[in-house]
Amino acid sequence: MWFKYTAIYLTVEVRDPPPKANINMCMERTKDEIIEQINHIVEQHIQPAVEMHGGVVKLEDFDEESGRVLMLLSGSCSGCASSSITLKMGVENMLKHYVPEVTSVEGMDDPNFNNPYYTNDMMDWDPEYN
Repeated sequence: MWFKYTAIYLTVEVRDPPPKANINMCMERTKDEIIEQINHIVEQHIQPAVEMHGGVVKLEDFDEESGRVLMLLSGSCSGCASSSITLKMGVENMLKHYVPEVTSVEGMDDPNFNNPYYTNDMMDWDPEYN
């Protein structure tokens, strides 16, 4: 008795996945265009809200390769404990939503100003105030 065995060979090609591209490697926009959009969002939407509490937030730098944004915090934001919450929950979320190239936002306190407290000079305009 003879048995005939038919072997089926499957060719399986195993490939390594391509290396992950840098987050901004395939950008179609230039760094200047991205910075312009970030500045527009900061000036039109973020700064007015921060300004109501005496703070100032400005774009300091944008790293094209990592997608990191560095913001300068001055006025009452400089040195304020709540500025990190404002930065992460407000500024970072908004920028990441509207600017796809942004991956994170970091803050830098203004080296020339470190007084996050309100002053009593708000009533100086009224000469009868005592």
